[in-house]
Amino acid sequence: MSAVSPVTDAIAAVEAARHTPVVPGAPLLPGVVGLMWADGRVIAEHVAGSAVLYDGSGARLPHSRRTPARVDTVFDVASLTKLFTATLALQQVEAGRLDLAAPVAHYLPRFAAHGKCDIRVVQLLTHTSGLEWWLPLWRDWPTREARVDAALTNPRATPTGEFVYSDLNLIALGVLLEKVSGTPLDLLLRDRVTEPLGMRDTGYAPQLGQLDPGRFAATEIEDDAGRGLVRGEVHDENAWSLGGVAGHAGVFSTAADLLTFARVFLDGGSVDGVRILSNDSVARMTTDLNPQLPGDAHGLGFEIDQPRYMGELSGPRTIGHTGFTGVSLVADLDRRAVAILLANAVHPHRGTAPTNAVRAAWATGLSRALA
Repeated sequence: MSAVSPVTDAIAAVEAARHTPVVPGAPLLPGVVGLMWADGRVIAEHVAGSAVLYDGSGARLPHSRRTPARVDTVFDVASLTKLFTATLALQQVEAGRLDLAAPVAHYLPRFAAHGKCDIRVVQLLTHTSGLEWWLPLWRDWPTREARVDAALTNPRATPTGEFVYSDLNLIALGVLLEKVSGTPLDLLLRDRVTEPLGMRDTGYAPQLGQLDPGRFAATEIEDDAGRGLVRGEVHDENAWSLGGVAGHAGVFSTAADLLTFARVFLDGGSVDGVRILSNDSVARMTTDLNPQLPGDAHGLGFEIDQPRYMGELSGPRTIGHTGFTGVSLVADLDRRAVAILLANAVHPHRGTAPTNAVRAAWATGLSRALA
């Protein structure tokens, strides 16, 4: 990147990725919405490509049948869902219903199977529980109940205390939150986060039926699961098999709504006078709780100081997360700066090329623009 026009260079990096084939005939980023924001003002916004570029056979659509990406395109944000689940967990802590230091099995007795009675709730949030990173729940278990049971009772795969990023951690936490709150996870998100903050385009797919279906970005053709081209339903097969609502994946959102959510953590738990978290909860979510694990800095939900996708915006006070579909959210708490990149990188098929380079380039563009 040149030092003269960092935003222009960041846009050029995104456009290069939008035209880079990673599977036969398919670019890395079919459609993209990028947003840079700092201390109350939009630094840059970039919208390009197609929310739907391919048909159900994987053939590229003619221009007249493509759905262009729009500033309000609704993307499957995949593992950014984990940030919302973590937020709900801290709300339950504040309400006195959840103790992060307690064993998970205190709330979910069957979790104790295979000697897991020592794993604490906080370790689900910092990915130090030792749980397996993933299981093909959708394929190997026949019902939602069996899939949940498998996620909770599966033996640990590594020693507790080691960092292993795991979807099972947040699947278990989602089940736990429903237990302690007495409320389904999707309704908990709506009532405690999205409605109070005015995030009308954010939620689990079953909640967003009022939105124009044409606003949703398409993701993958999942013929192995018998789903065809996925659009308006969660891409993650495990979340899909759990009814579209899970602690690790399933939330959809827009760039504008994700900016509102990010501002919660810039402003000590509130946005425009609406408080959803205490200052203490925000500090716990954004402070490294894995200091003994260099390179794996993690708060309660947020990753911290990860240059691989945060680029030059990275630092000990920079938080963020990525999602498998091609999305990322990065926030520098000290500079009050947010870089959001939303893309349907798995459309029409997941590729082998990583998206972290373009994520880092987008965040670096914001960092240099502020310098």
